[in-house]
Amino acid sequence: MSDDPTRVREFFGVRAADWDSRFPDDGPAYAAAVSEIGLRPGDAVLDAGCGTGRALPPLRAAVGPTGTVLGADLTPEMLTAAVRAGRGAPEQDAPGAGTLLLADVGRLPVRDGALDAVFGAGLISHLADPVSGLRELARVVRPGGRLALFHPIGRAALAARHGRQITPDDLRAEPRLRPVLAEAGWRLVSYVDEDARYLALAVREG
Repeated sequence: MSDDPTRVREFFGVRAADWDSRFPDDGPAYAAAVSEIGLRPGDAVLDAGCGTGRALPPLRAAVGPTGTVLGADLTPEMLTAAVRAGRGAPEQDAPGAGTLLLADVGRLPVRDGALDAVFGAGLISHLADPVSGLRELARVVRPGGRLALFHPIGRAALAARHGRQITPDDLRAEPRLRPVLAEAGWRLVSYVDEDARYLALAVREG
């Protein structure tokens, strides 16, 4: 399922205040996923659709004090929750690491090739146009840079949580995801879909 930005904003806006309390044990899964991106000190990384910023602390730790961490989300209430949790600050208050941007990841205020990596938790199913959205993420990443598409539980476990079955047309299934990534300028290099996590790693093609 893909959503238009207005529906996404409405869905997450009313859930922002208690989002972290609903999923209190996800921190280690986020940290483990970040550790597999291959970030180095001084790198620049974007958390696309950052929500309440649960990935921001491990991303900051990975790139160090000389690195840059951006968190972009189109839901103001989520960014407010991130600030309240101490995981970031509004753009005007934090021009370095940990900058929060109120932005649609399909139209990022970031120059071409400025980033070394993008992290997206639960992102792809909320893109109105997955190829276009992934192409925009490719635009802001240098050739050879990484993309991590993550969820703290796998597709089957997530479907069961919502009382559904996984289906072959799920965009996150490897046979569907690989060509969509390729069309957008990414090459899928690693794919894990198990109960404890979902993590697809891709490299920006030259």
